[in-house]
Parts: sequence; C-alpha cells; structure tokens
Amino acid sequence: MDIGLVLQTDPPARLLVERMQRAERAGFTHGWTFDSVVLWQEPFVVHSQILAQTERLVVGPMVTNPGTRAWEVTASTFATLNDMFGNRTVCGIGRGDSAMRVAGRRPATLDRLSAAMHAIKELAEGREAEVDGTVLRIPWIRPGARLPVWTGAYGPKALALTGRQADGFILQLADPFLTEWMVKAVRDAAVAAGRDPSEVTICVAAPAYVTEDDSPGALAHAREQCRWFGGMVGNHVADLVAKYGEHSGLVPDALTAYIKDRQGYDYSHHGRAGNPDTAFVPDEIVDRFCVIGPPEAQLAKLEQLRALGVDQFAVYAMHDAVESTIDAYGASVIPQLS
Repeated sequence: MDIGLVLQTDPPARLLVERMQRAERAGFTHGWTFDSVVLWQEPFVVHSQILAQTERLVVGPMVTNPGTRAWEVTASTFATLNDMFGNRTVCGIGRGDSAMRVAGRRPATLDRLSAAMHAIKELAEGREAEVDGTVLRIPWIRPGARLPVWTGAYGPKALALTGRQADGFILQLADPFLTEWMVKAVRDAAVAAGRDPSEVTICVAAPAYVTEDDSPGALAHAREQCRWFGGMVGNHVADLVAKYGEHSGLVPDALTAYIKDRQGYDYSHHGRAGNPDTAFVPDEIVDRFCVIGPPEAQLAKLEQLRALGVDQFAVYAMHDAVESTIDAYGASVIPQLS
C-alpha cells in the first residue's frame, strides 16, 4: 500500500515544501494539496516547487474541479509539470465543493465532470479533445506523456462514472464498511463498461493522528483535532441526501445518518481543526472516518483497508501534529506496509 500526504496550501509555501520533502524521506509516495484558491494559495505554483525539490514524489490536487479553471489550462499545467519533472503528476478531480461554493457557484454536474475528465486527460497526453465546441490539441507535448485522472466520489452516479472512466477512485473517508461498499460499486461499474476493475487505483484519504498510546486523554485530543473532517464530508453527504432522500437504499445509512443535526457550514473554517460548524459530528464518526491511535492501531486499520483493495492511503494532516505524524508513519507504519 502506498502512503500519500495531503496538505492545504497555507502560507508560507516554503513550510509545505519542506514537509513534502520530509514525507518523501519517510517513504511517502504521493504529495497532495487542496485546490481552493480563495481559501488557500494557488496549488499548481506550489506543486512546481515540490516537484523541483523532491526526487520521486508524485504530486497532484485532492481535488481540482471542472469549474474554476478552463480545461485546456488545467491540461497544459499538468503537461508542463510533467515535461519539466517527468510523469510525476496525477489529476485528482471532483464536482467541486469549497472552490465552487466560496466563489458563488454550484458544483459541476456529473456530465460536465465526465467531459472535463476526458478533455484534460486527452489534451495532457497529446491527443485531440473538444472543449466548449472547439477541437484542440497541445502541439508541444512529447510522446510518452501520461496523466492519470482520479475521481473523488460518494454517490451512486458518481461511483458509476468513476468505474466507467477514471484511472483512480478517491474516497474521502476511512470507514471499512463504506469503503467495501463503494469500492464494489466502482468495480461493478468498471466491469459493466468492459474495463478490467483492477486497473482502477483505489485511494482512501482521511485524517491520521498518531498518538503515543491509546489512553482516553490521548484519543480525545486526537478526535478533537480530526472532527473537522466529518463536517467536510458532511457537505457532500448533505448533497446526497438532498438528491436521493433519507433511507433511499441508494446511499448507505451508515454514511448519511450522522448529518441529521447539521445546521449549516461556514467555509472560512473549512478543513481546519476546531471548526465550530462540526460540533454535530459524534466521536463514533470521527473514529470510523479517520485513523486515530498509536502505530499499532494505525496499522490494524490500514491492513483492513488494504484487504478491501485499497492501493493508497492518503493522510490528511490538518492538525497540530503534522510533522510527528509524518515521522511516525516513516518509522512505524510505512515499513510494515511495505
């Protein structure tokens, strides 16, 4: 199982680059960032520095979207980075949450997401694609250029799209039951589309907080540092409930039931420990969705996920123990998973 690191592009960018270097030394294979340019700094500028100052790390957004950038710009950006540093990027993409809503836009439809995924991949790999009615090709891209496109998804239609089209699936939670359910949906869709389901890379992304022991105090602190994640996932869950209704059978109640007391969401606190809009998230959800506890507990949960077909676990490190978590994974988790 690969291990990735997910960070927000808070200033100073130098610190983020240093943490990505630290992660590469510790054995992490992927470096991811958020892409929400009003809330944080422009990620692709930072990606160029990460790539320049690491040797092997694969870098990408978790996730970009079809609405805040023209598709040919996104494709050219990835292609430029790959031309400069080798094929070391991956395009994580979804409908858009914070990036779109902070700018007063609605998340993209799945049809638009699908069209963007196709166009970005084709253009970045040197082939023709249609963008807004015009057929384009980027002429300077060399043979051998590659850009994997991984889709973030939760709902049944998005999971089906992922299985039909994407090179990878990003699931932003680490609950084994939900992981099994959603991975099966993606693989079933891949089979139905005539694809080999093993060709779809499975990436689970969630906060990991490594404690020294499993004492109540240590676990309580870790939960408070990671509770924000249940609120972030809750934004997507609220969309699913609005679309499919409660107890629809199309989305597991194990995913949707916890947002019943959700009152709203202020994106100024998005993705941050102490987010006041996540008080509705119970400890049970934090424990299910995140990976919390000493190294042996981290390994036990990651082994569960690996047994379900997960190829990468991406560590969301938006808490007060970023560097100690990187170091703990490098010392006690990654060697065991290798």
